[in-house]
Amino acid sequence: METTSRVAGESGPATPGLPDERRAVDGFLMAAFPWYGLDEAFTGPRWLLQVGAAADGTVEHGSTGHGEEPSLRNETSPEEQRFAVVVTVASRPVRRSADGTGVLEATSVSTAAWLAGSGLLSCTWPLEMERGLRQDWLDQQTGVAWELADALDGPGWSALSLPVDGVPTDFHYRESEYGWVLAGAAQEGVHIGAYGRGMSAYGLGFSVVKDITAYEHRTLSGDRSVGSVEPVTAEPAESSVEPVED
Repeated sequence: METTSRVAGESGPATPGLPDERRAVDGFLMAAFPWYGLDEAFTGPRWLLQVGAAADGTVEHGSTGHGEEPSLRNETSPEEQRFAVVVTVASRPVRRSADGTGVLEATSVSTAAWLAGSGLLSCTWPLEMERGLRQDWLDQQTGVAWELADALDGPGWSALSLPVDGVPTDFHYRESEYGWVLAGAAQEGVHIGAYGRGMSAYGLGFSVVKDITAYEHRTLSGDRSVGSVEPVTAEPAESSVEPVED
């Protein structure tokens, strides 16, 4: 990966919290890059998750949801959930941190892969797992997702071609017992990641969201803050993992 810590201007799994008092869509409207979602072939519900921003307030990434809202409730079996989340990551070069004390490395397709992988884990609770053990499991699996995102050409990924704005685009794709994850590059100065469960990735297509406010009326509730601006953290490095001061 081209960055030297978990995500250059990106965040990992969302932190549980209450919805922001602002309109859920406000964080998305602050972005200087286009948002991606599933194309018009998808006719189901659409909703917003949250955006991640740098210390100076610059929006760096965010996610749009499609299908049924994932839930961590014990009575909900993962097999019963059908959703796909699209992660849009701004393409950024190497840059100084907002306070000038550190360096944020370039974002990449690996950035999108890391965010998608950690996003899938954040809405997963293996059946029959005790509540007290989930954090240990999440930490362990997040480390695995980090390593996989740092090795997109490795055996953990396969190639998948899907349309982006109608143009066939190559993605890195993998499946697990918890769902699927993919990542690739778009033509609008962004990287695209996606994750889902219960909906096949093979028939999906992506396109620029023409009106992000259309997602506003259905927002993810309960386990994570919606539409809020989440501070960014760091991402996996291409050859090593080193902390970066913000």
